[in-house]
Order: sequence, then C-alpha cells, then structure tokens
Amino acid sequence: MLKTFAKTCLLAAAAMLFSGCQIHQTIVQKEQLANVKGQSINNNSGSANLSTNHLQQTNDEVQVTKEYLKIANDQERFVTKQYTLEGTINSLATQMMRNQKLATNKPVIITSFVRLDQFKKTTEFGRIVSESLINELSNKGFNIIEFRGQLAVSVDNNGEYFITRKVRQMKGKTPNTYVVVGTYSRQYKKVILNARVIDNITGRIITSARSTYHHGRANDCMMFNDCRPARTVKIVKE
Repeated sequence: MLKTFAKTCLLAAAAMLFSGCQIHQTIVQKEQLANVKGQSINNNSGSANLSTNHLQQTNDEVQVTKEYLKIANDQERFVTKQYTLEGTINSLATQMMRNQKLATNKPVIITSFVRLDQFKKTTEFGRIVSESLINELSNKGFNIIEFRGQLAVSVDNNGEYFITRKVRQMKGKTPNTYVVVGTYSRQYKKVILNARVIDNITGRIITSARSTYHHGRANDCMMFNDCRPARTVKIVKE
C-alpha cells in the first residue's frame, strides 16, 4: 500500500515537472514570436518612414521646379517676347542693365549684330539693333565709347563726318573695355536675338540677354533686304 502510494506520488511529480517544462517552453516560444513580430513591425515602420520622407522630398523638388517654370513663363510673356523692334531692343538693354556684375563706369563699345550662321556678315537689321543699343545703354548710364571716330573731322561738299568704317582713319587703340556682341537668327515669323557683354581682356562673359522679335511676317525678306529679284520674261521676235 505504501509502495503504491509512493509510486503514485512519484508519477504525479514527474507529470507536474514535465507539464511545467512544457508551459515554460510555450511561454518562451510566445515571447520569441512576440519579439519577432515587434521587430517586423519596427522594420515596417522604419521602411514606411523612409518611404514617406522620400516622397516628401520628391514632392518638394517638384514644387520648386514648378515655381521655376512659372517664373520662366512670366519672363517669356513679359520680358523676352516682343512684338516691336523697339521693344526688343529695350528688352535687351534692360536685361543687361539688371545684371549687377556689369560695372557701368567701365568703357563699353558696341559692335554690329551678325548672323548666327555667319559671324562676319551683318545686314541693315543688325546695324540698326547695335545703333539703337548705343542709345538705350547710354541712356541707362553705361559709359559707351564710339570707337569709330576719326582722328579728325572730314568735310566735303555733301557734309561733315566724324565716324567711319575705314580702319586707317580710326584711332589705333581703344581703352580697356567691355565689348557688346550680338547675333540674330531668322525663324518663321520671328527673329531670335542674343546679346552678351564680354571683357575684352579675359574673354569672360559679364552679362547676357535674349529676346525674340515676333514680327508676324511669313516672308521677312523686305526687312532684311534680301528678296529675290522679280521674275522677268524674255521677249523674242517670232
């Protein structure tokens, strides 16, 4: 009887011990599973934060780009697009004046605007633009130098002259100056003009300007004086 009771107690103790181990193992497994889930949640949360930050940064860049494009559109509408030659010249002069790198007290000489595809060829249009810029920049306070002045005033029966394009009659040298150069390109119903001010010693571009003259003419040969001659018909004797 006593042996039976002892055996029963021993079996009960073993069962309780085994059950306790199982419970402990189950608790440990649950804790490990909870830790894994917690790490997964943290990782997902971290990834979500990184994704959100990237989206916010990308959106900020898009908004800034939109503002730049808005400014570019305003500049095209109100600054660089003109419908008269006078407005185009004024736009070029104003843009050059706005650049703070340009010292207005330094002598400036202005050259004729040339064709974009031929730097040694100009027209009356190019000469008109450069002559008009002399007026605009001079009125805006720039120290414009007339380098085409002769060493003396020449006189004939038709008038008196001081400026010339004959090199031998000009002064041999000009002071350290800025030089205004410009090009024009003929497009359909418009002319694109680009101007820049260059330091003649270093070649550095001090300032630049661009303007588009929308004249609206499908054929602009009259403005550039290069229309084809009228067609002629040869008359022969039968």
